[in-house]
Amino acid sequence: MSKAFLASVLQESLDCTGVAANRAATALVDAIVHELKSTGGFTLPSFGTFTVKKTKARKALNPRTGEPVKVKAGKTVRFKASPSLKKDV
Repeated sequence: MSKAFLASVLQESLDCTGVAANRAATALVDAIVHELKSTGGFTLPSFGTFTVKKTKARKALNPRTGEPVKVKAGKTVRFKASPSLKKDV
């Protein structure tokens, strides 16, 4: 799914202009990102839960050269689908 797809769905369902639908899609994505940054999680009932997980520093291999490379600790976003989404799909 892309932001353009989300904007087109919003445009059809709200019967608004493409510019307004694009703004709404951008605002929706920005709100989700803000919520993930501030609380570390975001839940859409009947869809699923997004959570921010910390990753540890580790060693990896460069696929081209095979040399070991250090990977810094960081964060990643995980998604767990709700039971109703699993059932529908």
